[in-house]
Amino acid sequence: MEWFIQLAVAAIASGTPLLFATLGGILNERSGIIQLGAEGIMLMGAVTACMTYLHTGSFIASLLAVAGVGAALGLLHAFMCVTLRTNQVVSGLAMTLFGSGLSAYLGKSVAGTPIPGSVPKLDLPFLEPLPVIGDIFARLDVLTWFSFALVIVLHLLIHRTSWGLHLRAIGDNPATADVMGIRVQLLKYGYTVAGSMLIGLAGADLLLAYSPTWIEGMTAGRGWIAVALIIFARWNPLRALFCAYFFGVMDTIGFKIQLIGSSIPSYFLKMIPYVVTILVLMYLGWRNRNKPTGAPEALGIPYIREQRF
Repeated sequence: MEWFIQLAVAAIASGTPLLFATLGGILNERSGIIQLGAEGIMLMGAVTACMTYLHTGSFIASLLAVAGVGAALGLLHAFMCVTLRTNQVVSGLAMTLFGSGLSAYLGKSVAGTPIPGSVPKLDLPFLEPLPVIGDIFARLDVLTWFSFALVIVLHLLIHRTSWGLHLRAIGDNPATADVMGIRVQLLKYGYTVAGSMLIGLAGADLLLAYSPTWIEGMTAGRGWIAVALIIFARWNPLRALFCAYFFGVMDTIGFKIQLIGSSIPSYFLKMIPYVVTILVLMYLGWRNRNKPTGAPEALGIPYIREQRF
């Protein structure tokens, strides 16, 4: 049972950054904006968190700085996609290249410097007597609990509120939403900025809670995995929770195999979560080939508002 507890704790730590990034991507794409810039935004969030924490020593200041950087990148992406109506795939790829290059440049001065602190833990002593559950959940950090709460909030927002109805409307049929009086452009801006902030927070969580040292390219493709998990989760926050931690389990298994002294090269073990993700997406695509994908119908299609007289 001890191995299961260790695997679960490690999987949660590995999967939480992916969960934040996937939730942010769901917000973006539910509003009709393709988000392929997750990798670059995560890297910018990680390097911002590192630099801010090293200079201020404040966890809160680091999160605020990351939120500001994520909002700025989201605003830029929204301006390109909503106002200028550029190709959303190209804009997202440009965001990834921009974030990757800028984070590498900014992080040169702090590369390899360990963070003198960690994410505060939320101790829940009433869970400790419970077998297994207490060992896993009694001492998780505040960002992990925040991600759990965020899943519930976003699920209720999207499926149980008028705000969520407006979000789904602008993602499925923005012209009809506009006729009904919904401010399509404003909402697209708002959800793109909010989603990018969550993706930036994913990078901060990766650095502050999972790997507390800035290394160039430390996301190692997790931003692209988050893009795949959005499809895997069918744009549903509850499904995103299980998808992110499924990847976390796969990622942890590779490390566990290395620890027991396996002769399998570490490069192949690191491939496990990525290969499994591709195989699962292929299987789901084949199984659901004759079913609706669940994607917003206007995803990636620029909305051109007709002139009103």
